Amino acid sequence: MPKFHYQCLTCHREYPPEQATYLCPHCEKSNQPDQPPKGVLKTLYDYESLRRKADFQKWEREQFLPLLPITSAGSLPNLRVGNTPLYERRRLGADTLPFHLYLKDDSQNPTYSFKDRASALVSAYVREQGWNTIVAASTGNAGSSIAGICAAQGQQAVVFVPASAPVAKLTQILMYGARIVPVDGTYDQAFDLSVEATKAFGWYNRNTAFNPLTVEGKKTVSFELFSQLDGKVPDQVFVSVGDGVILSGLYKGFEDLLKTGLIDTMPQVVGVQSTGSSNLADNIGRETFSYTPSHTLADSIAVDIPRNFYMAAAFTRQYGGSFTTVSDEQILRASALLSRATGLFAEPAAAAALAGMLQYQEMGKIREGARIVVLLTGSGLKDLNSVKKHIRMPHPMPPDIGSVISFLKGADFGHF
Repeated sequence: MPKFHYQCLTCHREYPPEQATYLCPHCEKSNQPDQPPKGVLKTLYDYESLRRKADFQKWEREQFLPLLPITSAGSLPNLRVGNTPLYERRRLGADTLPFHLYLKDDSQNPTYSFKDRASALVSAYVREQGWNTIVAASTGNAGSSIAGICAAQGQQAVVFVPASAPVAKLTQILMYGARIVPVDGTYDQAFDLSVEATKAFGWYNRNTAFNPLTVEGKKTVSFELFSQLDGKVPDQVFVSVGDGVILSGLYKGFEDLLKTGLIDTMPQVVGVQSTGSSNLADNIGRETFSYTPSHTLADSIAVDIPRNFYMAAAFTRQYGGSFTTVSDEQILRASALLSRATGLFAEPAAAAALAGMLQYQEMGKIREGARIVVLLTGSGLKDLNSVKKHIRMPHPMPPDIGSVISFLKGADFGHF
């Protein structure tokens, strides 16, 4: 009997892993290019059996193998993926916070982003199945992630990127030795081309939502939060949203703990999008999906057609989640506050989650004493161009002490 099986979110058909790899074979036939794909698969386990022998500490020592779709933890890359720090802050700026704020810093992953959680699991699965080449479409983070993980595993990565992706992220991809395919178009066009290449060359595709294992890799953050909070569930978790896969992974991890009897309540998950790219938030509750072209400095969450829309929407409805949108200006202010108040430098797409939390605080939607988690999903060093134009460097001074004294007395030290 297989360790896991898939269930289609659209038609609810179930498949063993040898009968379905990406989308439901029945439902994907009716997909349209301007709509989120139907037939996204959800990975399910024998929860009744797991419930009878649930032992979180044992599972944690085993790298959560009983709840992952691989047979051996030895298949995972020999890098520290996950186990990222959770920092508690009682102050953020001048004021003491009336709640417990926890910052989960996933920029500490090997390629400096949350995406390594998915890439590590996909790479391990590919290793066990005997494939070698993994293809992905990315605005940068997923591409640099699969490139770095493949380098560690001795695998080949091919990454389709929109030509507008940040240079720092493209540089990472090339330095890891991956083959890069720049596309003169959008992320969605790069995504579609990568799927065509998958079929043409027989590669394995890592694309978020299209590949159900990406959710399984990202759900490990929920297991870590449960451990780091000493067996408690946060009251609210704020997470930046683009395709909806990190949001879904967060829900899926807590749902697995719920189904195995380790927790009896779910956190409220607050998805945060930029007002310039809010196609998932805008379509929750609508009968017909429509999108607006994205225009935001937060490139990693700039998505026209959220590929995991249906799963993210289903989780949100089932567990009482919510969405909020924040402007690019709010994102930049949150990024500056985060850096100055905590020493953590997040890229705009990650700082959006903090901006959403600050917005909720201003609106009085965070109760006193609550446990609040903000996921920081990527390093600010990945996208310096977004903040560079908002920073003013002071002019250089002559190299003598008199000039230093004058400078320190009256000069502007630069600001954000």
